[in-house]
Order: sequence, then C-alpha cells, then structure tokens
Amino acid sequence: MLSLSGQELAEIEEMLLAEIVEELEEDVDVSEVIERLRFYRKYPLDLNRVNEQQLAALLFLSPAQVQSILRHRAWSGAFISVLELQAVEGLDALTQERLLPFVTVGSPDIFSGLTFKNLLSESEQNIMLRYDRVLEPKRGYLIVDTTRSRYLGDANAYLVRYRLNYRDQIRIAVNAKKDAGEPFFREKQRYGFDHYGVSIYVKGRKRIEGMVVGDYALQVGQGLVIWNGLSFGKGAMITSSARQGMGLRPYTSVNSYNFLRGISAHIRFREMSLTPFISLRKLSGNLEPAETGNIIKSISTTGLHRTPTEQRYRHAITQTISGINLDYRRGRLKVGLIGMYTGFNGRLDPADILRNRFAFRGQHLLNTGVNFQFTYSNLYVYGETAHQLQKGWATNHGVIVSAHPKVSFFANYRDYQRDYYAFFAQSLGEGSRVTNERGLYSGMVYHPSRQIEWLTYVDMFRFPWLRFRVDAPSSGIDFLSQFTFRWYKVGRLSIRYRYRERPQNMTGEEPENTVVGTQRRQLRIDFRYRLSAQWEVRTRTDGVVYTKANEDAYGGLLYQDVFYRLSNNRLQLNLRLALFHTDSYDARIYAFENDVLYANSFPLYHDKGWRSYVNVRYRIAKRMDIWFRVAQTRFTNRETVGSGLEQIEGNKRTDIKVQMRYRW
Repeated sequence: MLSLSGQELAEIEEMLLAEIVEELEEDVDVSEVIERLRFYRKYPLDLNRVNEQQLAALLFLSPAQVQSILRHRAWSGAFISVLELQAVEGLDALTQERLLPFVTVGSPDIFSGLTFKNLLSESEQNIMLRYDRVLEPKRGYLIVDTTRSRYLGDANAYLVRYRLNYRDQIRIAVNAKKDAGEPFFREKQRYGFDHYGVSIYVKGRKRIEGMVVGDYALQVGQGLVIWNGLSFGKGAMITSSARQGMGLRPYTSVNSYNFLRGISAHIRFREMSLTPFISLRKLSGNLEPAETGNIIKSISTTGLHRTPTEQRYRHAITQTISGINLDYRRGRLKVGLIGMYTGFNGRLDPADILRNRFAFRGQHLLNTGVNFQFTYSNLYVYGETAHQLQKGWATNHGVIVSAHPKVSFFANYRDYQRDYYAFFAQSLGEGSRVTNERGLYSGMVYHPSRQIEWLTYVDMFRFPWLRFRVDAPSSGIDFLSQFTFRWYKVGRLSIRYRYRERPQNMTGEEPENTVVGTQRRQLRIDFRYRLSAQWEVRTRTDGVVYTKANEDAYGGLLYQDVFYRLSNNRLQLNLRLALFHTDSYDARIYAFENDVLYANSFPLYHDKGWRSYVNVRYRIAKRMDIWFRVAQTRFTNRETVGSGLEQIEGNKRTDIKVQMRYRW
C-alpha cells in the first residue's frame, strides 16, 4: 500500500475544500470532511468489506467509480491486493493514486474480542482545545449604554472537542463552542458554552447496520428532501454533478444549524433497507405570540447569540422532525423512497412582499421523494423527484458517461417549482435554496495522461419567479474551463477561466425593479512546486472583471505561500503574503487559506491592501500537538474595517488562534 505524506493529504483536502468554497459562505465549518479523510488514512477501508456509503465518503470518487469498485468485487471475488484497483473499469490512474492510501485488503474482524475494557484501551481518543480572537477592539464591545444593541460577551472564542473512535465502528463525538461576543456562564448561557453537541454512533452487525443517538445527519438522494452537512455545488470535479448520499451518519461538525437531534437507525432486510428517524431540537428566531397562535417571522441560521436581540431569539423555536427512508437494491438498480414531516411551535409567516408570494407559510410540512441510480457498463444514471404535499414539485436527474478511459461526459437537468419548499433541502443549483429554478448543467472531463486533465462545463439556468434583488423572472449562464498539468508528486500548474452571467436589480437613478444583466469574468493561474521533502512553494493569481449596466469593476489577487517541515515532522509551518486590489465588493475573490487542524477558512479578499498569515504546528510530545496562527489584513485605502457592531477603528484587523490536541 502506498503511503500518503502530510503534504499529499493536504493537497487532496485542499482540492475538495476549494470546490466547496466556490458556492458557500466564508468561514464554513469543514471539519467533518477533514476528520473523515484523516481517519481513513490512519485506518484504511478494507476493499473486501467496504460499502457504498464508505466509498462515497471519500468525495473524490464519482458515483460510477464507486459502483465499478463494488461490481468488480462482486464479479471477480475478493480483492487480493490493492493493486488490483488497476483492473477496475472506469478508475483512471489519477483516481487510483488518490484512492490507494485510503484502502487496504484483509483487515481483521473489527468486533473480535470486543469488551468494555478494550473499547477504552484500544480506541483512538483525543481532546482538542482552541482559543481565538480579533486583537483590535470592535464597536460592539465598546458600547456601555444598556438600551443600545451591543455585544454581551467578550471577544474570546473557545472550542472544546472530544472524540472516541473504535475502528470506525463505535464513535463518540462531543463539541462545545462559544463564539466571540457571546456571554460565557451568563445570560441564557448560564451553563457555559453557547452550543453543545453530542453524538454516539454504533455500527451494528446483521440487520441493524448502524444507529446514532444524539446529533446526526441524513443525506438522501440528490438532496431535494433532506441533505444535512456539507455538499458540493458546481465545480472542477465530475463528482459535483451527482450527489452521493451517505444516508445516516453521526454529525460531528460544530456548525449549530444544519443537523438533526434525536435517534435514527439503518436496518437491512436483504435487498431492502430502511432508516426511520426522529428529531426534536430548538432553533433560534423571531417568535411572536398572537391571538391565533405563535407566528415565526424569521429563523436564524448563524448560530450567533451575542446581542440582546440574538439572546431573546435564542432557542425560541421548537422543531419536530420525523420520517422514514426506504432503499431497495437489485443488481445495478437502486431505488429509494422518503417521507418526512416537519413541524414547528408556530406558523412560519415570511414578510408580505411580492417575491414571497409562493413562499411556504404554515406550521406543518410534509415532503415525499423518490430517487434512483442505475449503472450499466460505463453509464451511470441517477435522479430524484420530490413533492411538497398540496404544493409544488422538484426534480433533479442526470447521467455520467465514461465514453473512453480518458474521456467522461456528464449532464444534469433540474426543475424546482416556485412553490416547492423543504426545510433541509440542499441540491445542485445556482440559487441558495431548492425552489424557483430550472437549469441544464453539462460538461466533460478529459484525461489524456496521468499528467494532464481538462474539465469544461456550462450551466444554463432560469428563475421563473422573483428573487432577492431580482424583481422579475430572469435567466443566466455559468461557464468554466480548467486545464491542469501535474509533475508526479512534485508540482502542479492549473489555469481556470470562469464566466458567470446573472441578473440583478439596477439601483441608483433607475427604478428599483429594473433588472439588468451582470457578467463576471475570472481568470486564475495556480502553480505549486515541491522543492524538496522539506520545502514547497505555491503561487496563485486571480483577475476578475465584473460588469453591470456597462460599468466595469476590476479585481486582482496575487499571493505567495511557503511551506516548511522538519524531516521528523516535529515542526511544520507555512506562511502567506497576499496583495489584493478590487474596485467593489462585487469583484471580490475567495481563496482557500491553511489554518489550524479542522479550521480551514475561506475569507473573501476585497478592497485594497495586503493580507498575511503564519501557521505553526509543533509536536510537543508523541501524543500532544500545539498550533499557533496569526493573520492580519491591512487596508491601504480605509480608516475603518467592517461595519455596524463589527467595525474596527483603523485600517487593520489581526486574528490569533491557539490550539492544543492530546491523543491517547
């Protein structure tokens, strides 16, 4: 089995996370992805026992490749060696290279000799403590007038994580988090941290394949009914064109919004499996009493409870979830059915404005869906259709074709009606929610050799009804083409061009409801080279032109990264120096940043200035590591940073972060 260096693992992680940042907000929690990859690196998956959900968890495998591995095992018998992956149809050389470090052949029975005593002694356990803060004082901390909005807590942020993992069969996760500005052992946080999360997962044998008590996530079909946790949008990986639902899994992220809390189990009866689930949890939002019952004006998704208003909204809303997911597999075909009920302790009543004409209003919600996937030779067909009771429909169907070992094509059609709503829906699309959208997304990937990869896609979409900042039905296009050349385990050069055209309201002298087209053109060149086992350099430059109503705004980013590690891996450090210059917020540029373990960040670069950071990891002892990070953004054209309660007097912002982990 090939070994995977820390640098190579970091490259795979960054590749996956860079695709997420293209579509999601900054500072999204990606710890669940990193934690999963690092665990499977240490405890590789047995190719003779691995199932579809475990392979899908690696994320860089396409659905067709997952099915090819399982089909090869069914037809050819047990794997003799991991090198047998070379004979799996549709598994190109680059994917084999990425997969080998995460798999093995012939691991022992994981439940052999299991007792409570050796559960504690043989499990991998670790506890992690993290502290971070912004050094410059923000306006929210300086206000002393108790009648005004202000931050009730201090500027410190704390995180505590505990993990127990017995060979990926018994897992316990505990999270406790306090964000900057939140009270600590005061106000509604009289028990200390603002957010606590606990999940206990047991992978069973025979009929009960797995059970979770506490916080858990469900990923079903293409996400039209429910999809908890991170997901890919459009991006430079063929896997982004089709969701690979992992079904039931424990929820270990510190994100305090998109998850379920209760109990669920995955039960199998030969070709059929079912997953009943129930959840009862508190959400934050504006709940107003009324004569006809409680009215929910808004639901908060930030997880922040810093101000008196946020404290008043904290845990005001009760949400009840129940349902069942049923899967049937017969040969190459898999069909799934799901029904889910969502209830609240009040009636959702969004603002009475024109764009919300078809928005969901009510206290009870019932969604049903049917999904399927079918594999035949080099053809993979998938899809899901969902319905909101007495309301609209949503559908998402696609195909991936490996026309040649070096060429693959994909196409996806989606139609989310304007009156469809599902609380946890999360699927492929241009909009942020699964509603009011039609689109055709297609492209190709060409691998003429191990060194060269070329991906191109185009997405044509339409919004049949009004949207935020778009006061008319509208349409747009998204085009991306990326060429990548690799020096085997030494370097990589990629060139990406992306063009996006989206409608938006015109502001200024024109009427507010005048909709105009906006165009965003972006060229990215990324180069990285490993000078030696200790040194690596990375250089990236981005150029953006944003056009609205024939007026152009320009943006540019240039950064240099340097990585260094001692030969014994006791000390690792990396630093970045970045120069950015953008004419407006619309010309902003996102860029992945290395951070302390499980805390990778994706800040946006906009305005004019410099940004730099230094990360240091030092192994104090065999079982103890410590990380330190300091990052600073210095603007050359501003006298304040941020706005509202986040405003800082001066032209710079400095973040520090310290983290310690102990393993046993």
